[in-house]
Amino acid sequence: MARVGKPTAEQPVAPLRHPLDRQGGAIMPTITAISPSSGSASGGNSVVITGTGFTGPTTVQFGATPTVFTIDSGTQITAIAPPGTGTVQVTVSNASGTSNGASYTYVTVPSLTFIAPITGPTAGGTTVTLTGTGLSGATGVNFGATPATSFTIVSNTQIRAIAPAGAGTVSVTVTSAAGSSTGLPFTYVGVPTVISVSPNSGPVTGGTVVTVTGTGFTGATAVNFGAAPATLYFVLSDTQILAIAPAGTGTVQVTVTTAAGTSAGVAFTYLPVPTLSSISPASGPVTGGTTVILTGTGFTGATAVFFGVLPAASFTVNSDTQITAVAPPGLGTVPVTVTTAAGTSNGLGFTYVLAPILLFLIPTVGPQAGGTTVTITGLGLSSVTGVNFGATPATSFTIVSDTQITAVAPAGAGTVAVTVTSTAGASNGLPYTYLGIPAIISISPNTGPVTGGTFAALTGTGFTGTTAVTFGATPATLYLVLSDTLILAVTPPGTGTVQVTVTTPVGTSAGIPFTYA
Repeated sequence: MARVGKPTAEQPVAPLRHPLDRQGGAIMPTITAISPSSGSASGGNSVVITGTGFTGPTTVQFGATPTVFTIDSGTQITAIAPPGTGTVQVTVSNASGTSNGASYTYVTVPSLTFIAPITGPTAGGTTVTLTGTGLSGATGVNFGATPATSFTIVSNTQIRAIAPAGAGTVSVTVTSAAGSSTGLPFTYVGVPTVISVSPNSGPVTGGTVVTVTGTGFTGATAVNFGAAPATLYFVLSDTQILAIAPAGTGTVQVTVTTAAGTSAGVAFTYLPVPTLSSISPASGPVTGGTTVILTGTGFTGATAVFFGVLPAASFTVNSDTQITAVAPPGLGTVPVTVTTAAGTSNGLGFTYVLAPILLFLIPTVGPQAGGTTVTITGLGLSSVTGVNFGATPATSFTIVSDTQITAVAPAGAGTVAVTVTSTAGASNGLPYTYLGIPAIISISPNTGPVTGGTFAALTGTGFTGTTAVTFGATPATLYLVLSDTLILAVTPPGTGTVQVTVTTPVGTSAGIPFTYA
């Protein structure tokens, strides 16, 4: 029969009497045990009280608070704990007096604020530290539906638990007589795998930002490049990590470590900064297009070749020590550099030059047999690599300065264009005429006074480039070369009949008679 005791002021514990003492026909109650001995501060849990003398009108109190109870027998009462705080004495009273007290502790429902670590291998065995409040009365720790392998109550705010085997993400909870806490997530992870790293190479100085792709990266505790830890890393997701490569050399394995273990490695290669030792040719036209051979080291994986601030029109990495590049348009002297993932090389000078320009030739004529030394004047002649008379190279040539070249004419015929060629291109052409020995066909008039002064017309061939017209041993007072076939000459004073001749750089003609009368 359920009864409710009347609230009464606590009385001092009377001296113990023999349990057979009776007062009003009742036996003095005694308590030997209560179970459970603790419960929620909100009350409501059933407490079994074991003892003797549980007969007659009876009251059960938790501290000063009476509660509902049922007398199961003369040795057992089941009471409902009222709300309360702290540790109180549970007592049973009847007409014979009040029993001894049994301690009952009110506990708060445990609360978790965080756990560390929050991940662990699927095989279990991770030691997890649980932090919160009301943990001192914990009777159980669960990872999902599975109890912790073991747990230790460190204090009212901390428990250390060993995670059991599991999979996926589960809720970690703590249970006490007061109830169960809310859960905090704990994730079981497999051993991580690294599928790729991008880029897979970088400078020996480190600093490359590398994207690591794979699986099982949640809770990563380390990213290593060989034996060296990444300078910095960010776990972006369970499948991707962003890491900054430390300094290193050679090829190393990139690995990811989590609480579940360490992944197999993927190769990352440290590259030396490229160096340039030579370029050939070292000059070219301002219009670009020159094919340049670059020699050096560390060219593997080259990503760019620059001529000053302009990228090469194109380039091909022939080997780790050679690149073929096509120069872009440019002006002046610029540094040529090679860039790889490891950095940018030293620069070597490449000079953009204008195509040479010819202004004049001296002489402009010469014998068909060649051999004439011709002085060529112009601009941009210092880098000339060839001199041509028509399609025929000069027998030889000497660069005197940037404005002058002397060349020996080869054999030839007719009028040809003299040109010079440099790395910047070919010049304009200037005419050079190959001459045969002049020939006089007629002279008119063929007589004149001894005082001279006669205007005589000489007809013939090969008169271009005439250097002298002679009447006997006396040069003409004046002559004009009107064409390759006509000369007008003024006779000098003379006597008798003399031979009139024409001289050019090629030679002197046969004579034709002129008579002084």
